[in-house]
Parts: sequence; structure tokens; C-alpha cells
Amino acid sequence: MANLWEEKFSQEGYLYGEEPNEFIREQAWRLEGHKRVVAFAEGEGRNAVFLARKGHDVTAWDYTQSGLDKTKQLAERHQVRVETGQKDLIHDSVPSGEYDASIMVFGHFLKKDQKTVFDKLVSVVKPGGIVMLEVYSEDQLRYGTGGPKSVDMVYHPADILQWIHGYKVLHFFYGEQERVEGKGHTGTGHVIQVILKK
Repeated sequence: MANLWEEKFSQEGYLYGEEPNEFIREQAWRLEGHKRVVAFAEGEGRNAVFLARKGHDVTAWDYTQSGLDKTKQLAERHQVRVETGQKDLIHDSVPSGEYDASIMVFGHFLKKDQKTVFDKLVSVVKPGGIVMLEVYSEDQLRYGTGGPKSVDMVYHPADILQWIHGYKVLHFFYGEQERVEGKGHTGTGHVIQVILKK
């Protein structure tokens, strides 16, 4: 799997474009006052660079070196700094309570690993910190506008609702959204969005 993504991100251009994900763009106001942000499974860095341009101290984690290299290039082009780290989000440990916010956009993992990654998204932020994610739902398989082709790699809303139980949920959405993100995501898709306060 890692080799597949290394190959994809090694190609010319940005697979998902250079502009941030629309959900992150629309909801970035919630991160005001949350200086240190970590981006999980950040790929080529479009969201990390966007948040750095808004004045956040951003760290981007991905398990591909080619994606992280492109993140650095994009940051340089926009004259901002993004700290990068190569990380296997399933197996590698993450620091506890170190960030003010965490984000993950279309970070897709096998069902057996999804909660592990979600728990890490929450554990890295301080009490009162913000967690934001947008992922494809199982319904996305009918749309064919991006994302994994296997039901085992997308998310079920009931699972996510179970994981967020007990947190202050600021935003939850399950349904259709237009996403035009490079060659990778184009057209109407079916997503799940969550914003919670730890």
C-alpha cells in the first residue's frame, strides 16, 4: 500500500490539487486560537499549507516520503513553513496532548484500523482541542468520483457516531458534497464530516 502511494505522489503535479479541501476551507474559522495543528495522512500537503498560510504552526504526517517532499515544495512556494514527519499512523505512536487541533482529510484505512487512527487523532490534542475530519462513506462506492474502491477502506456513519460519543460534537454531516480536487476527486461524492472538541 505504501509503495502504491509513493508511486502516485512521485508523479508530476499534485494528485488532489494544490487548493485545500473545501470542508477545511469552510471550517478553518473554528481553529482560530488553536495555534498548533497536526494533519494526519496529509498526502501532498494542500491542507497543511493552507492552514500555515492562515498563521497556524502546522505539522504534516504521512507515510510517503514523496508526499512529504511535495508538502515542503508547496510550503516553500507559498513562503510558509510546515514541519513534516513520516509516520505509519496505524503502528507508530503519537505524542499525547501536544497539539491544539488535529485534522484528517480522506485518510482511508482498513476497517480494523480505523478506530486506532481516530483514537490517535483525539489523543494528540490537548483538552479543549479541536478534531476535524472528512472521509468518504460506504455510499461513495456508488459514485466513483474518488476514494477507495473497497467497502473495507471507507467509513460507516454508525461507527463514527459510536467513536465520537461522549465528546462535544460541534459538527456532524453525512451526505453528498461536491469535491473538485485535482485528478483524484472530481464530482459529487458521499462523505462523513466530524468536528469535535476534546
